[in-house]
Amino acid sequence: MRGRKPELKAIEGGLSRLPPAPSWLPKEGKDEWRRVVPALKERRTITKADLPMLEAYCLAAGTVRRAQITIATEGDYIATDKGDKRRHPAFQTMFQALTESRRLAAELGLTPASRNKAAATETDDDLADLDL
Repeated sequence: MRGRKPELKAIEGGLSRLPPAPSWLPKEGKDEWRRVVPALKERRTITKADLPMLEAYCLAAGTVRRAQITIATEGDYIATDKGDKRRHPAFQTMFQALTESRRLAAELGLTPASRNKAAATETDDDLADLDL
């Protein structure tokens, strides 16, 4: 159906309870953990083996936020020793963390596209069982 969000099915071994955010995560990473864990818990799409990937995602998402805060506070450009202006080095950190967080979000089913892909795969597997 058009416009209807697909439902992800719980996977075997999917955790119905996820641990609290690891103590070593920076504040922004813990904030992201608390934001995404309720949906992951409800869908039961995360296994114990996936927890390191979830930790890495939250670390990357937190790094994006911290880099953005640094840029907002210090400005888009910094002065070099020669007096020239160049783009703040936090931009490189932010873009690398954005790339990693997007990749991990897709792996964890946290993006609309990855949820749609998972639903389509489940439907395709059902059709494979039919003798047509």
